[in-house]
Amino acid sequence: MSKKLHPITDELLDQLLANYQKPEDLIGAEGILKQLTKKLVERALDAELTHHLGHDKHQPVGNSSGNTRNGFSRKKLKGQFGELPIEIPRDRHGTFEPQIVEKHQTRWVGFDDKILSLYARGMTVREIQAHLQEMYGAEVSPSLISSVTDAVTDEVKAWQSRPLDAVYPIVYLDCIHTKVREGAVRVKAVYLALGINLAGEKEILGLWIAQSEGAKFWLQVVTELRNRGVQDIFIACVDGLKGFPEAIEAVFPHTSVQLCIVHMVRHSLNYVSWKRRAEVAADLKRIYQSSTADEAELRLGEFETKWDDDYLGFYPVSTDGYKTAVSFRS
Repeated sequence: MSKKLHPITDELLDQLLANYQKPEDLIGAEGILKQLTKKLVERALDAELTHHLGHDKHQPVGNSSGNTRNGFSRKKLKGQFGELPIEIPRDRHGTFEPQIVEKHQTRWVGFDDKILSLYARGMTVREIQAHLQEMYGAEVSPSLISSVTDAVTDEVKAWQSRPLDAVYPIVYLDCIHTKVREGAVRVKAVYLALGINLAGEKEILGLWIAQSEGAKFWLQVVTELRNRGVQDIFIACVDGLKGFPEAIEAVFPHTSVQLCIVHMVRHSLNYVSWKRRAEVAADLKRIYQSSTADEAELRLGEFETKWDDDYLGFYPVSTDGYKTAVSFRS
């Protein structure tokens, strides 16, 4: 059972805010929060050392090794309050391992997240440095920012090559367009493989950036998935790219390749007038969102009855499976 924390009383708050007049008194470079953080961290460090030694200050030695306090070391931690000087208590034998401020730690937990958040928004190293200086008064070197972002790059590479499950019932292969900073900000296509695992959970299997999309590129992608442990895919959902099904079947010959429902609907609506597109799309949705195959067949018949005279040859011709796909006549 966790120990109950002491409540912060109104009397304590009154003492802390006795001289409060403006926001800077609370969150400024020498504000109450910064001073309070320093005091609390140093008190917690002292409590950790007391637990480590087995005795408090000025008490008899409480351990068999004769280990005692041995002054302080000083460090500055970078964080949202700028640089915060902290005194770290030491023991004579050098066996004390602080937990709240670990050895060699120079930044508060979460400070790296701020750097990564700014980096993800496309800011340069110099822009991040200036922003942290302006917002928090923290002087952060370009090398520190680079080391933080480089560490994430290593994690991304490890994630990109991680082993995968042997079987995925469904894998979606498509792309999204996002802004990427390469000197200037450009829009690039990021190709992705999204799998549904046996537990029914979505899982990003990989992300790739390529100059152009083609059957050869996707052949490399599915080959990589196989090399990372995927042995079988039941259904691969793809767009209408020429040669795409053949590329998948070359690596996973037993996989059923299915055209993405979004691409099928978009393609079909090209044959429908603008004023009727919303109505046709709604009727198509009733088919592919049916809860059973029998219901889908019923909705298909209703669709044919309603639209056959206007769009002969366009209508859906099959509803194989539950909430899966509707194939269309060309």
